[in-house]
Amino acid sequence: MAPSEALSSVVLGPDGVPEGLALSDAAGWNQTADDWRLFVEQGRVFGLRDGDTGPLVATAAALPYAGGIGWISMVLVHPAWRHQGLATALMARCVAHLGALGATPVLDATPAGQQAYSRVGFEDGFTLARWEGTVSAGASVPSAMPADATTVSKLDAQASGCGRGFLLADFLQRAGSRAWMAAGNTGFAIAREGRRATQIGPLVAEDEASALSLLQTALAGLRGRVFLDVPERWASLRGWLELNGFARQRSFVRMALGAAPIASVNDRLFVLAGPEFG
Repeated sequence: MAPSEALSSVVLGPDGVPEGLALSDAAGWNQTADDWRLFVEQGRVFGLRDGDTGPLVATAAALPYAGGIGWISMVLVHPAWRHQGLATALMARCVAHLGALGATPVLDATPAGQQAYSRVGFEDGFTLARWEGTVSAGASVPSAMPADATTVSKLDAQASGCGRGFLLADFLQRAGSRAWMAAGNTGFAIAREGRRATQIGPLVAEDEASALSLLQTALAGLRGRVFLDVPERWASLRGWLELNGFARQRSFVRMALGAAPIASVNDRLFVLAGPEFG
């Protein structure tokens, strides 16, 4: 019997959150228990377990958004079980699940994953990069402004091309999250706690200059390690990050299995929510 034949297919429930978190922790990812809880509650997390009661060895999550978009992420395989087609099998389950919901599958792929996803029909959209830096709060720290979830969700939908109000509301109510609104409520930035760093995003603004001003305000109110995912087209934003001690950590390509407006970056979306959420 092949090793993969000893695996049991599962759909993670709330009690599976600690096991999912253990897999992402082992991979050095930034996701939290709150992130895994959200995938379980709002989407579908497919997994493979070693036997009927053994440890969880692989996962993939499908998260549907309003507007006919479905996000695929959290594709994780324990090192001892890699190169056996487990990720491909779980990806197929995500695609089938989203297809049954009438949603176009979209994901952010690493360069290595891009080749694998291309082989099953995913097409390239825009490129983005994760930036990493360390910040220390200044003498005058700007206060995070109360953010109305309805306003934030409306701005995000206009910028992202899909409806994901539940995601933004979840971010805003988490312990440790902070939000900043632009003047006139024309944009916003959210920062939330991660396992390895504070994650900034999404950040929506009227233009690149406004986005940079909002980012500077957010960074002035934070302390410690920070991650943010920025589409490559925003040259001024990338240049400022580099000049201020941020380093490019890794790159991604947004891909879609079929036509999807979210595969093209919008003129008002400057920092993404993260590869796990888009």
